[in-house]
Amino acid sequence: MHGLINQAIERFARDTYGDAFWEKLCRRQGIGFLGFEAMLTYRPELTDGVLDGLAGALGKAREEVLEDIGTFLVSAQTSGALRRLLRFSGTDFIDFLYSLDDLPARVRLAVPELHLPQLELREHTSRSFSLAVRSDRHMRNRFGHVMLGLLRAMADDYGALVLLEHKGAGGGEELIEITLLETEFSQARAFDLGARTP
Repeated sequence: MHGLINQAIERFARDTYGDAFWEKLCRRQGIGFLGFEAMLTYRPELTDGVLDGLAGALGKAREEVLEDIGTFLVSAQTSGALRRLLRFSGTDFIDFLYSLDDLPARVRLAVPELHLPQLELREHTSRSFSLAVRSDRHMRNRFGHVMLGLLRAMADDYGALVLLEHKGAGGGEELIEITLLETEFSQARAFDLGARTP
């Protein structure tokens, strides 16, 4: 598993629950170190162990933790670069949805070694969609719930009112059902393409 993925899990745990929580989790899981390196590759079993340890420590299902991580990736104060990448995809939530098919390729432009799942948006009506998340065997059933949290956070970012439901997994594909209720339900968060410097 690419180190950036493991580092995102670490950042979520540290920023949300504190350094002491993360360090205790690492010791309990027998990881042998307290931080992931962004450009290293780790065994998928190590990532699974960290996620299972997080779920156990928080008293949540692993799917809930993955969704929380997806939300964190967009909404955290330290996530400005990813948020800009995602918001650059469109002026409203529907534009953003249509850009999802190209997201893995855009990420690879920045980090060629990072292979995200294939995303395929399917339009059923003008307000009803589904998103297929296809992963290889090493990432299977890990990213659908992360995408669910990310979509929830992005809908909020755009000010859209959306119903999202993870419909399950099968044959290497997870399916997320997306129903758009209102495109301008609330005011969208301010967005600048350039990063602000203090």
